[in-house]
Order: sequence, then C-alpha cells, then structure tokens
Amino acid sequence: MGSSGRKVDWYSISKRVHRDYKGKIEVVPKVPIKKLQDFAIYYTPGVAGPSREIAGDKDLSFEYTLRWNYAAVISDGTRVLGLGNIGPEAGLPVMEGKALLFKYLGGVDAVPLVINARDPEKFIMVVKAVEPSFGAINLEDIESPKCFYILDKLNELLEIPVWHDDQQGTALVTLAGLINALKIVGKKLDQVRIAFIGAGAANLNNFKYIVKAGGDPSKMILVDVNGILHMNRKDIEEIRKNNPWLYEAVKITNPEGRTGGIPEAMKDADVVIAASAPGPGIIKKEWIKLMRDNPIVFTLANPVPEIWPWEAKEAGARIVATGRSDFPNQINNSLGFPAVFRGVLSVRARKMTDEMFLAAAYAIAGYAEKKGLSEEYIVPTMDDAEMYVEEALAVALKAIEIGVARRKPSREELEEEIRELIYKPKKYMAIALGYNYIPIKKSYPEKL
Repeated sequence: MGSSGRKVDWYSISKRVHRDYKGKIEVVPKVPIKKLQDFAIYYTPGVAGPSREIAGDKDLSFEYTLRWNYAAVISDGTRVLGLGNIGPEAGLPVMEGKALLFKYLGGVDAVPLVINARDPEKFIMVVKAVEPSFGAINLEDIESPKCFYILDKLNELLEIPVWHDDQQGTALVTLAGLINALKIVGKKLDQVRIAFIGAGAANLNNFKYIVKAGGDPSKMILVDVNGILHMNRKDIEEIRKNNPWLYEAVKITNPEGRTGGIPEAMKDADVVIAASAPGPGIIKKEWIKLMRDNPIVFTLANPVPEIWPWEAKEAGARIVATGRSDFPNQINNSLGFPAVFRGVLSVRARKMTDEMFLAAAYAIAGYAEKKGLSEEYIVPTMDDAEMYVEEALAVALKAIEIGVARRKPSREELEEEIRELIYKPKKYMAIALGYNYIPIKKSYPEKL
C-alpha cells in the first residue's frame, strides 16, 4: 500500500527504476585528486610503503586500506527473499539492495558478491579465499539447513566477524520486540509459553536467542510442515541426521510430548512467533482464542503474514507484529544488521559473538522504551538514525569488553566516530541530489 492508501505495483516500479539507474551503488574516490602526481601517492611508487608495512603485520590492512569499513554481502541465491532457489544472478539485485542499506543506515561500505558455489564446502572455500579483502562477512539468502553449517564453519575459520542475516538479523529484532511486548503485557520471558510456527533458519534462531536471553525451552513448542516436533515423531531420526541444529532444539522443547499441528501448539501459549509460509490463513482466528490472556502474536511471513493483523486483533491478540512496513510493529532486520556491522567494524572485531548479539537486541529494545512503548510501538523504525548509533555503540563496547576487538578507543571517541559515519551517507545524499549528481529519472516515483 502507498501513503495514499491505494495498492502500489512495486514490482513494475522497481523494474523500471533498476533498468534506468543500472544498479543501486557505485565506487567513488574518497581521497583528493588535484594533480596527476597524486597517483604516485595512491598507486606506484608510493603505495609500496603501506604494502611493505602490511606484509610485516596483516592487521595493518585495517589501518591502511578500506578493509576497516568493508563488508561482503555473499549469497549463492538458493533461498532468496520469498523467491526461493533462483540462482546467484537473480539474487544480485537483492544483495545490491542490501549493500545500499548497509551504507545508508550504517555507514558501512558493502559490496554484493554472488557466487556459483552451492556445495557448502566450496562456498566456505570461496569465502575463506576472499577474507583478506574484508572486515566482515554478511551471509545472505542461503538455503536451510546448510546455512547453519556454513555459518558455524566460517566462524571457526575466519578472523573477521561472520553473520547470517536470515538467521541472526531476524532473531535480533524479534527478540527486541518480544522484550518490549512482554513489558507491555506484564509477563516475564522465563515464564511465558511460546509456540514457534515454522522451523526454518529464521525461527530456529528466534528460538536460540530467546533461550539465550532467558527464555525457558521447556515452555516452548516448535512446529514444522509436518506438525509439532517431539522426540517420538516418526521422522526424528531423519531430523537428527539431516538437521542436527533442529534436533538439538527438539531435545529441549515440548517435554510433555504434545502432538498435533498449529492449533495444538498455540493452545495455552502466551506468545506465537510464526516465520513459516505466506498467508493469510496459515493461522486462524479461532486458534488465537486458544491462547492465554493478553496474547502476543508475531506473524513474520512475507509478503503476506500468516494471519492479517486486524484478524489477530479481532481474535483477542493484545500485541501483533509482522514483517511489513505498512502495519505497526515491523520486525525488520534492517534495524539490526547496519548497526551491528557498524559496531564490529569500528573496533576491527575478530568475531561476532552471542554477547554482542544480545547487546544489540537490548539496545534496540531500550531505545524504543525510551521513546515510549505502546501496543503499536514495540520496536523503532528505520528512519531513526540515533537508534543505529546507540545499537552500534553497544555492540562495539561489548566487543571491547569480551576481548575480540583489535581497536579499543574510549567510549566518547567511539560514539563520535559512529555517529559521524552513520550520518555521513545521509548528508552525502542531500548534496548529491541537490547538485543532480544523482539525477531524478522519470522512472523514480515522486508520489505513491
């Protein structure tokens, strides 16, 4: 829906804009070039100076080059948005869009890198091979369950942070939203019963990080396409062999061995977190009525949530969140990854840890609480730059605290740097538009 309330054909508009602009990002110089002799500094012979220094200490590449602020958005195109296995070339517009968000929201120089490497070992080899060029890696749109293996293995092998946004990004904002939703309804995280509808990469990580934040797995139930997961299900041995990450979750959830499907999982639940198939109709109104008082319902499927928000409210849901921007409480991973990467890059972190993840989630939740929580405001929105500053600072300080930072500036210095980097792309955009360096072409919709 557009601002006027009418339905907008985003697909057709996007095709026209992409074709007209021939992509969304480009490389521009960041050093002054006033005379030809300047290239003797930036290239040969002068560049041999920093190269010799780096040869003696590889970490100096973070001081002498763009690596300190450079991230790769890497995908094999096997699980793109709601499009599925469309291949790396078709995934490139998505990765480029992600790189644009990195820059505009977090001040991070990101490059899309789609690769023909569907075999997980080959994928890992490629990422390991390009590690020296980057300060952090964002994995994107990789099919489950191999995405779990790839993330775990790269975290072992690489000396830079590795993040999978479809796992950690969604979970980060889900956790922040849940923390605040529970404050509104007056319930405690370690006491609520939670039904997870869908057991793919997003919801397995929602589960993982809610548990790490203090949720009780014995009060949780997972549902996949075959129904409620429990240790006596006929396919449990197959799950153990093919998806050990899911199997480990099944072992510590649903101790009563409840069986059935979505309605049975939702019965007596305080919270439903759905990241399954696009709706509507995946979750029915009558099933929400089976939940406890003041139910919290997160329906995160795109482009259509598992149940329309108004239907969930009519059925008694106290707080409803979706993945869409045209409804209140958007669980949008764009609230997470730009600031997380800003934080890890600003301190040249070697790893992305769960402690840093939780610091980001608490920062998002705390910022929204300062602004004033309500049933229709449990997380901030993407247009609040100061939220990104606070979140990035929390991540950076946690990295220093736990000893994974190469660089350890003072809090004041760090906050000043982060704020400048986050606001700089917005200032640049104003200048570029004002001087027509970025032209407004006919395909760009001024009004929607």
